[in-house]
Amino acid sequence: VERRQYFWRRAVTDKGQFRVLDEPFYQPQGNEVALYEAAYAARLPVMVKGPTGCGKSRFIEYMAWRLGKPLITIACNEDMTASDLVGRYLLDANGTRWLDGPLTTAARIGAICYLDEIVEARQDTTVVIHPLTDHRRTLPLDKKGELLRAHPDFQLAISYNPGYQSLMKDLKQSTKQRFTAFEFEYPAAALEIAILAGESGIDTVTAEQLVNVGAAARRLKGHGLDEGISTRLLVYAATLIRAGVSPREACRMALVRPITDDRDIRDTLDHAIDAIFA
Repeated sequence: VERRQYFWRRAVTDKGQFRVLDEPFYQPQGNEVALYEAAYAARLPVMVKGPTGCGKSRFIEYMAWRLGKPLITIACNEDMTASDLVGRYLLDANGTRWLDGPLTTAARIGAICYLDEIVEARQDTTVVIHPLTDHRRTLPLDKKGELLRAHPDFQLAISYNPGYQSLMKDLKQSTKQRFTAFEFEYPAAALEIAILAGESGIDTVTAEQLVNVGAAARRLKGHGLDEGISTRLLVYAATLIRAGVSPREACRMALVRPITDDRDIRDTLDHAIDAIFA
């Protein structure tokens, strides 16, 4: 009984710890909010695909806030092991004790577990999520000898950038076909202007100029740039301008220097900035 009470008290604490208390700013691009709500109501796992900085993580955070559910985010990397997700035994003064990993914690307390950039993790690591993504909704804790049945509120969400896929970094079809999916792109110009104004508080004229800089850079994708200027970077530039930095300096600092070391591409974008903010 004491053990059950301990885990219950810890679950209550963890839920409060992982709540998204303040509404994240999110500007819908279509009907993705209603579609996500439908997926959550059915407890279907969700995959969000799209280029860098287009709002994938913000969307998941916003939906966790809107649904009133805890959110546990895991930044995937190639060194991550199944134990990093599930948990492991640790040594302490009293011997060994089990420490739940973030995936196990989410399944216990009924959180949304978000695996960001899942293709960065090894395929032999990501297969551990499979039993949680079908009718079983279970997580085998082999080292502990426990079969954890996910909390009724638990949902799994993943994201990745299809532009960075390769033969070595791609999801198996056996993983992909366990998810419903959203495909994000950078917002249309009018919507992106509204996002910059809403997120940073700058005026719409300056926001439009920044969006024009972003459009100029995105046209260079595949012609010297691996990726265009993201909406996230445009927000960074808008934030600097709002703080009193000149638009040209803000654009060079937030938009051009982070994305390229190629002098010719950099000069091209600098000239575009000078023309737009003439």
